[in-house]
Amino acid sequence: MNRKTFASVVILGVCAAATLAASEAAAPAAAASSVAAFKYLAAAVAVGIACIAGGMAVGRIGAAAMGAMSENPELSGKALPFVGLAEGICLWGFLVALLIILL
Repeated sequence: MNRKTFASVVILGVCAAATLAASEAAAPAAAASSVAAFKYLAAAVAVGIACIAGGMAVGRIGAAAMGAMSENPELSGKALPFVGLAEGICLWGFLVALLIILL
């Protein structure tokens, strides 16, 4: 992960923590609705980051697999499982988001 992405994730986390701390001073009824809002925000961030990372991984693995297959066509069956593993990152992000919403 490059520095700009890491810095933006850290800034987003700090802003979310500051908003959560400020909402604790509000009434208890308002706090319950803000917790639900943060659950949806956290689920969206989990899916978004996982899908972006999965797309980046598939792009790099796909490019490397095509280069390897151009030199040796017998490698096509060996390269496809690695693309599937990269796609699994998106599924894990979806499962994490589902657990955040349900629990």
